[in-house]
Amino acid sequence: MTGKLSRRDKIKKGIRKRLSGSAERPRLSVFRSNKGIYAQIIDDVAGKTLVSASSLSKDFSSTGSKGEQSVAVGKLIAEKAMAAGINAVVFDRNGYLYHGRVKQLAEGAREGGLQF
Repeated sequence: MTGKLSRRDKIKKGIRKRLSGSAERPRLSVFRSNKGIYAQIIDDVAGKTLVSASSLSKDFSSTGSKGEQSVAVGKLIAEKAMAAGINAVVFDRNGYLYHGRVKQLAEGAREGGLQF
């Protein structure tokens, strides 16, 4: 890997060294592609994904810009997390800058009631 991906990988490994999700405070991980945005809430101790949401899933229905979809995915993941009994998470930006769609997803999740 060269360029942007290897740089993001280095940043990601540095973040994951310091950050881990537990049963009390699972990790909210974000992945951003050109077409969509994905979010997962993960318990790293058990190694299980507890809740997930994406802008390309069947239960997601939102049109508009990718930024507006990011906010909607944030609200959707918060709604699913609350239903699963999760109200506090650790935010993992996954090597991306906390800017743009990643920030909008985080703000949408906060609006939905998740605490970071």
